[in-house]
Amino acid sequence: MSFSDSGSSSSGGDYKTFRQITRERLLYEMLRPESSKSTWKVLVVDKLTVKILSSACKMSEFTQQGISLVEIITKQRQPMTSMEAIYFIQPTEANVNAFLSDMTGQSPLYKKAFVFFSSPVSRSLVTLVRKDTRAMKRIGALKEMNLEYISMDSMGFITNNENALEDLYNDEENHRRADVCLNEVAKRIATVLASLKEYPFVRYRGAKGLDATTMTTYRELIPTKLAASVWNCLTKYKQTIEDFPQTETCELLILDRSIDQIAPIIHEWTYDAMCHDLLKMEGNKYTHEVPSKTGDNIEKKEVLLDEEDPIWVELRDVHIADASERLHEKMTNFVSKNKAAQLKQSSKDFGDLSSKDLQKMVHALPQYSEQIDKLSLHVDIARTINRTIMEQGLRELGQLEQDLVFGDAGRKDVIKFLSTNDDINQESKLRLMMIFAEIYPKKFAGEKGRKMMELAELTGDDVVAVNNLRLLGPVHTECKSSTTGSFPLKFDVLKTKRAARRDRVGETQTWMLSRFYPIVEELVEKLNKGHLPKQDYPCMNEPRPTFYSSSQSPSASPVPHSRRTPSWARRHLSDDGYFSDSVLGRASSCIKKKGQRIFVFIVGGATRSELRACHKLTEKLDREIILGSSSFLDPHTFLTKMKQMNEEEEISLDDIDI
Repeated sequence: MSFSDSGSSSSGGDYKTFRQITRERLLYEMLRPESSKSTWKVLVVDKLTVKILSSACKMSEFTQQGISLVEIITKQRQPMTSMEAIYFIQPTEANVNAFLSDMTGQSPLYKKAFVFFSSPVSRSLVTLVRKDTRAMKRIGALKEMNLEYISMDSMGFITNNENALEDLYNDEENHRRADVCLNEVAKRIATVLASLKEYPFVRYRGAKGLDATTMTTYRELIPTKLAASVWNCLTKYKQTIEDFPQTETCELLILDRSIDQIAPIIHEWTYDAMCHDLLKMEGNKYTHEVPSKTGDNIEKKEVLLDEEDPIWVELRDVHIADASERLHEKMTNFVSKNKAAQLKQSSKDFGDLSSKDLQKMVHALPQYSEQIDKLSLHVDIARTINRTIMEQGLRELGQLEQDLVFGDAGRKDVIKFLSTNDDINQESKLRLMMIFAEIYPKKFAGEKGRKMMELAELTGDDVVAVNNLRLLGPVHTECKSSTTGSFPLKFDVLKTKRAARRDRVGETQTWMLSRFYPIVEELVEKLNKGHLPKQDYPCMNEPRPTFYSSSQSPSASPVPHSRRTPSWARRHLSDDGYFSDSVLGRASSCIKKKGQRIFVFIVGGATRSELRACHKLTEKLDREIILGSSSFLDPHTFLTKMKQMNEEEEISLDDIDI
């Protein structure tokens, strides 16, 4: 038995996306132990690793690998002494003790165990396992998978630290909880890089004026501390993982939520963003109503909006108006070309159909049923979104939000809007106030700010959320002497100008309300060109001057951009009115490796617009842009978190260990 890492290299052969590599490592490297002789096996997981597995693989794929049962390690289980077990667990003391308990005694639960840890195991736990001679006799493998992240789609992952925003910005007494959070996040980021056999240049957003004499807050050091922790993990990987790169192969940019405080609250108008904003979704799960099989009742049905659905892949990053047009076109085309749909529409009663027609219809029905279900689902979603937009007056609100962001509106416009629009709900008013406060902090200070919040009829919790925006911005020591109750936001980027964004040169907007873009998009483009300011974004291991020219494809050239129907989102319709690539595939499956990967990690939560930007830039830059975060935030979740946060005291910084 060996205790070693079992990594997977992304170099050589056909290029595979980050999610494909994750899936293949789980299915073929872990679920097919070389020394296993059993046909059917039990898979034992914990609460995190079961999420990791379900995010990358289907249950049917587990079955194909010989998994007959999936069990949670913390729950009581029945003995299956004739079967082998595969353990995929975090290397915690509780998990290791539970495993040893399973495999010792007169009647162990399983015949043999193959143990795969999701991240590096401490020496103390290794010693604990090796000391148990009875368990050791029944262990077929003991390995570190170094795979402790949840893939959200082909270009996005999370570390499952849902409370990172609160942990990092909400501790008034000490920073122990924040340090624990950052160390865990760093460990999980490192497993992404280990899984893909990538060794990055580690760049991060630096604190303003970082030196030994500067007084600053813990919050300003979050990217610095996270970068240092990731770097420490990677340094160990270079020494312990077989075939791990010894020279840099990619780039990693570490940011925190303070980099763009508008993205989590502005109304985004793409299909994906509006689904997560306006629909009651749980992650990627959406519940909609469908007629029962008898047609007499309405039933609720849960569906996943993910990359197994080609319609979702095509529409997720386009404007809702564009999505609605495309769905109408697809439905019309489907009905006109699908035999079952034609026959069903042309005859009100099946009794009117000839035997030949019935034969054609029966032949087309299975495919018809699957396709019409998918189309009907998205037509229903688009209809619900458009109805909500009308009922809540979101077009006018969205226009004002974007005008504020781009410097085309001010305080008078907000006052006029609040005075004349009674149909705006409470959450939308709060989001508008937060955007205004970020862009015009001086006009929101003191009495002016209180009057605006009174006009918006904000509740006490809403006021707390607005005031807590200062926690996400660089708060300078001179601000502490300000009058109690004032709103002294000190965003260096914003205080000398009224626009938080500039219109992007060379990009046109086919659809209204599509001007907004997240700051991440701009940063990645600068990073790709080597233009990211070193004083603002230091690098742990500064690249050579020739790196940026070599990291891009030699044939890469500027790609014309259009907000409407980008080429990577188009799918051709086949004769049956559906997609020519009938396999429920992934948008990035056709990516060819032309440049080194760029990883962007936002601790504190990422947004759908930031994920959209990474999809877009992957095509535009000919480099796979992978977005990671502690979690993904929808606007409602972000507002809830902001209402629960408190300020914390300042600290001195010369004790950082990098």
